[in-house]
Amino acid sequence: MSRDKEGIQRLSTERQIIEKPEDLLKDSDVLGFTGLPKLEKHSETNLETKIIDHLQELLLKLGRGLIFVGTQVRFTFEDEHYRVNLVFFTRLLCCFILFDLKIGLQKYQDIGQMQIYVNYYDHRVKMED
Repeated sequence: MSRDKEGIQRLSTERQIIEKPEDLLKDSDVLGFTGLPKLEKHSETNLETKIIDHLQELLLKLGRGLIFVGTQVRFTFEDEHYRVNLVFFTRLLCCFILFDLKIGLQKYQDIGQMQIYVNYYDHRVKMED
């Protein structure tokens, strides 16, 4: 139905060119749709619930080619159980996007926890290609 048939055809055969992180994200203020006031104190569970309630808006804000994998995705590594708050997959970059929601200042152990998640997905979940 588009008037620009050649442009649409070009988009369907060529992948989106991503040169910098901003090219993947449509809008840097991706959580405004939740309706949560910025100054009010929130829990991570409350934030996660709001994101899931407005999942379609989040996907549209983040950009094209995203697939929602799950929430509270559980995995076990070295007899320890972990849960990733939100997991997405991007078809454009062929990689997983992991969200570990934290309220307040980031701590060193938060970075270590995320590194466990990333390493697990890198070595045990992603495919060869």
